[in-house]
Amino acid sequence: MAVTAKDVAELRARTGAGMMDCKKALEESNGDMNAAADLLRKKGIAKADKRADRAASEGQIVTWTNPDNTVAAMIELNCETDFVGRNDDFIALARQLVAQVAQDAAVDGLVAVGADGAYLGTAWHADAKQTVGEFVKAASAKTGEKVELRRIARFATSGVVGAYLHFNGKAGVIAEVAGGKGEQAVQLAKHLSEHVAAGVPAVAVAVDQSGVSAEFIAKEREIFIAQSVESGKPEAIAQKMVDGRIAKLLGEITLLGQPWVRDDKQTIGELVKATAKDAGQPLTVKRFVRFKMGES
Repeated sequence: MAVTAKDVAELRARTGAGMMDCKKALEESNGDMNAAADLLRKKGIAKADKRADRAASEGQIVTWTNPDNTVAAMIELNCETDFVGRNDDFIALARQLVAQVAQDAAVDGLVAVGADGAYLGTAWHADAKQTVGEFVKAASAKTGEKVELRRIARFATSGVVGAYLHFNGKAGVIAEVAGGKGEQAVQLAKHLSEHVAAGVPAVAVAVDQSGVSAEFIAKEREIFIAQSVESGKPEAIAQKMVDGRIAKLLGEITLLGQPWVRDDKQTIGELVKATAKDAGQPLTVKRFVRFKMGES
């Protein structure tokens, strides 16, 4: 029998499943509402969708680089409990998803996904009849927990990429170095990834000052001036003092200004220059992405 929009809406209201899932279930059940509801429950789709309001703050971050260090990918796959997040099957799911992203040349940089991101509609690399969203939903049904592909990132370069993944899968970084090839460039990209993951002395928000918004700097300047005036400093003196505080802040939150986590007598900027000189290549840091579980 023909499936009507009213039938789909009724099944959706009854099960909490997506419209396309409801339509498919009704078609497979010849329009039988109860059978379709049972089919969705058997597939775990209704149960998975019912969990949309539950927190998914555990899981795995996974990184990947190709053999010649020209492509790097990273994903954050969330679940509800650490027990599931540490399960071998869940880790295998995360690795399948990072392989998906690694092969997808349409992804460039950081992409937020979440519960309804456009990337969920992308064809699954191992089966074009299935979408990424359907793969994630099947994982939710299998684990019995809400599973969410929170965010993904991919870099492809004519230079090199590096990656770092913390041993517990809770933090990861990918970084791109432009201007050269070879082992020294690759090691630099790996050192940068490790440093950014450490978040010392603060989590880097940009490569250099050009990547920090003017609005952010203006707001911090306003706050610093108000603090200085409140402490009794004349505004003219406060203005001069703020320049130093802004410079210090930018040194703390921009990658090139930070002291290297492995040698705090050397900044990351100095490390890049020294490596470029030794390699005889004009190496520069182009970009990086950092994921930490539970952080935006």
